[in-house]
Amino acid sequence: MWNETDNKLYKKFEFGNFSEAFAFMTRVAIEAEKMNHHPNWSNVYNKVEIWLNTHDAGDVVTEKDHKLAAKIDKLLS
Repeated sequence: MWNETDNKLYKKFEFGNFSEAFAFMTRVAIEAEKMNHHPNWSNVYNKVEIWLNTHDAGDVVTEKDHKLAAKIDKLLS
């Protein structure tokens, strides 16, 4: 579940290994690029953390963030 705090949507993902985490990030990057909406994120080994907010709207959470979050969740189903 995505958590909204400090004007950001946040979610942590955990995978079996680094390759799975990196493959997920690649899929997210493709979807984000299509939307011209790019996440702040970090990756350490099998963990990926993502923070979403809309910079053009003053760094707040917008519908654009919720749409990307939903697309990211669909990548895992």
